[in-house]
Amino acid sequence: MNDTVLKIENLSFGYTDKMLLKDFNLTVKRGELVSIVGKSGVGKSTLFELIAKNLKPKSGKIESKKIAWIFQDPYSSFHPSYTVINQILEVAKDKNYKQYLKQLSLNEALVNALPHELSGGQLQRCSILRALLMKPDLLLCDEPTSALDNVVQLDTMKLLVSLLDKIGILLITHDIDLAKWASDKIVKIGFENE
Repeated sequence: MNDTVLKIENLSFGYTDKMLLKDFNLTVKRGELVSIVGKSGVGKSTLFELIAKNLKPKSGKIESKKIAWIFQDPYSSFHPSYTVINQILEVAKDKNYKQYLKQLSLNEALVNALPHELSGGQLQRCSILRALLMKPDLLLCDEPTSALDNVVQLDTMKLLVSLLDKIGILLITHDIDLAKWASDKIVKIGFENE
C-alpha cells in the first residue's frame, strides 16, 4: 500500500535570470496527499511541468508511476468541437463514468454537452472525472477546486481523499486551509527569502 508513486531527487530548474527550484527533493507514496503551497510565480506549476516531462530539469532526477493531471484551466484541456464525454472516454481506462457523476454534482446532460456549453466549475469537475477514469497511480492537481463553490469544493475534495487507498495525490493550492485539511504533508516553496 505504501509504494512510492513519485520520487524527486536534487531537482534544480530555472531560467537565466531566476532559479525556481534548487536541490528540491520530494517523495509521494500511494495513500498520501501532499500539497505544494506558494505564491504565484515561485515554480509550483513549473514543478508539475517537470514531473510531466514537459520541461527538462537542469539537474536531478524524477521518477514517477502513471500520471493523470487536473489542470487549473479546464477550457484549455478540452477540444471545443467534441462532447466532453467523448473526450473523457477516449483516454479512460475505466469506462464506468456514472459511478462518479453524483459525487461530482454532474449529470448525463452536462457530460454529453460541448465544453463551451458548461460553466468553468462544471468543466473542471469533468476534468476531475477524466483524470479519475484514467486510473493513475499519481494524480497531479493544479488548483483543482479553485473554480468551484465551497460546497462542491468540499464534496470534490472528499471524493479525492476517499480514493487515496489507490493513488497518491500531489496538489498545488494557494488555499492553506484546504492544504491543512486535506494533506498528509505540506511543502512550501518560494519562501526562502522571507
